[in-house]
Amino acid sequence: MAKRAKSEGTSDTAAVSPRDRIIDALMALAAEMRWDEIDLPTIAARADVSLADFRDHFPSKGAILGAFAKRIDRIVLAEPADEMADEPADQRVFDVMMRRLDALMPYRDALRRISKGLMADPLAMAALNGVMLNSMRFMLASAGIDTEDRLGALRVQGAVLIFARVQRVWLDDEDPGLARTMAKLDRELKQAGRMIRMAEDADRLSAPFRGIARRVFCGVTGFGARHRMRDRDHDETVSV
Repeated sequence: MAKRAKSEGTSDTAAVSPRDRIIDALMALAAEMRWDEIDLPTIAARADVSLADFRDHFPSKGAILGAFAKRIDRIVLAEPADEMADEPADQRVFDVMMRRLDALMPYRDALRRISKGLMADPLAMAALNGVMLNSMRFMLASAGIDTEDRLGALRVQGAVLIFARVQRVWLDDEDPGLARTMAKLDRELKQAGRMIRMAEDADRLSAPFRGIARRVFCGVTGFGARHRMRDRDHDETVSV
């Protein structure tokens, strides 16, 4: 009986891709150990892959976190959000961010330790910001928020900062209803909404000046191009 159970377990492990096993291994280890204690051989052993196979999939622990973020993105994006289509923008963003936290809930113990470990590593934090920019671009898109206009980059970076602040509260929010987390998210979104409206107003007010600047710039560059062409013609005439 024991031999059969072992065989079934091996079959289950084989059914999971090495890439997913590595992600699962890192998150399981992070729930047990400090981030700086987790090394590549330990991850490989937990995932039951060789270091050579590990290297084929990931170059570092940070890259595994990037793949984990994409896994969470897929979970959130796979959920239909049609019922929120008629809600105000802040409520649509509230909904998608709470759904993201729901998807992260099984990994909360791991994320507590990872968060503490990354705080001491500025380079890792910068890399993680890049990962979260990609995630939040898709989260906002799923909420019907434009990320491609002139203020799109501001919205995406703002969403990253909001989620980071809310996640810090969520990591220690033991209330089953996540009251503190939701209150923090609501406050952050209201403040962000005011800032975006101010930025939109400034963008509209500056539009005529941008048009003037473009015309002046085009005029100057056009003059410069004509001046260079005249000089070139003159030089060619002299050289003949």
